[in-house]
Amino acid sequence: MTDGRSAASNKGMPTVHIVSETVPCECNIKEDADAGIRAAMDQIVDCLTKRLSPEEQAPKRKERAKPSRIAFKGQLEEFNRFFYKRGWSDGLPLMPPTDAAVREMLAGTDLPPDHVVGEIEPRHGKATVEKIAVNAVMAGALPVHLPILIACVEALADPRAHLGAYGTSTGSWMPFWIVNGPIRHDARVNFSSGAMSPGDIANAAIGRAMGLVIKNIGGVRKGIEDMGVYGNPGKYSCVIAESEENSPWAPLHVEQGCAAQESAVTLFFPNCYTQIWQYGSDDKGILATLIYNLPPGRSGLTCLLMTPTQAKTLAQKGWTKPMIRKYVYEFGRVPAYRHPSSYDGGGWTKRSPETVAPNPMDSAAIVPSPEHLRILVAGGPGAFMGLACGGGLPGGQFVTKKIALPGNWAKLVAKYRSLAPVYEKY
Repeated sequence: MTDGRSAASNKGMPTVHIVSETVPCECNIKEDADAGIRAAMDQIVDCLTKRLSPEEQAPKRKERAKPSRIAFKGQLEEFNRFFYKRGWSDGLPLMPPTDAAVREMLAGTDLPPDHVVGEIEPRHGKATVEKIAVNAVMAGALPVHLPILIACVEALADPRAHLGAYGTSTGSWMPFWIVNGPIRHDARVNFSSGAMSPGDIANAAIGRAMGLVIKNIGGVRKGIEDMGVYGNPGKYSCVIAESEENSPWAPLHVEQGCAAQESAVTLFFPNCYTQIWQYGSDDKGILATLIYNLPPGRSGLTCLLMTPTQAKTLAQKGWTKPMIRKYVYEFGRVPAYRHPSSYDGGGWTKRSPETVAPNPMDSAAIVPSPEHLRILVAGGPGAFMGLACGGGLPGGQFVTKKIALPGNWAKLVAKYRSLAPVYEKY
């Protein structure tokens, strides 16, 4: 109901009539659906036929007071509780976005603070450079991360990313950010051991800042617009760079149309991540690991993660990225009875007027096409591989945006270069 009211208001229909019903989400049990329809039908007919009130005929836009630039004064603990109670937090402690901190963050771009980078679904919030900087400060990001964050917002605002669907779905999709180009080293974005684990300020803060941007600017609020059944821990932060220097192939951003010397960020929305032990260290074992572990119920955009060692093994045997994508598409199959598209609630779905119910042992491709697959070379030493998958919305794509650096970039990088953990040695 709250999701419906939010969507109606966002579409300019704040007074639209909304009828509650009892049919479980995506129900395919006919008896339950019929009972729910019958119970709601009288209310539906009533809403469609009764005369609209003057307010319903011409709803007025809600007047909003111009916000003060000062939201709160007080101690750090009080600040965090104040922001949390107003729904501006992600549940973890925040850094106060003071004027001084936001000014320092804005050193990471030559764009003016009021420049609108993009309009973010579902509530079409205008992501200005300053608003991005505010959320970046709150997440603990550094000015050297701001160029990446601006490109991330451009990717979010791209219709091909489908944030309005993935951000509000019951499927709990997570934004998966892949950084390429020289900025990986300048901003210290980890692409080696433990890249997606806590411990690297760039990987952690970039992902967290984008989570706050999606919530605070885009208006994706848990239990209101974000209807994730279970939620997803990857929404806190899922950021990784590519190990370009250790890869035998062209990096992801070059495949996506950028020049090798450019920096870029790529976005897609998986809703699950699996780490798999390789079946063997030769090319056959590596490829078998990929095709036998694709989950049949999660067809769609999929990123295949492999270590530099695994990538070099494949390349030495003549495998290219396009060849691997085609192989995984063609041989990543399951018997028809395991494929969800074949199930119609009791029998086998007819795929066209000319076909009959398939033999249960016929095979079906898990991934719709080779273009739904991307390969990322990353990670440290080890025999594990990764699958990030689940982006099955029709029309969804991997979205890549170039990263623009400010004129003072070299000076900015030098200022924050020493900010890196130094662990005690044995």
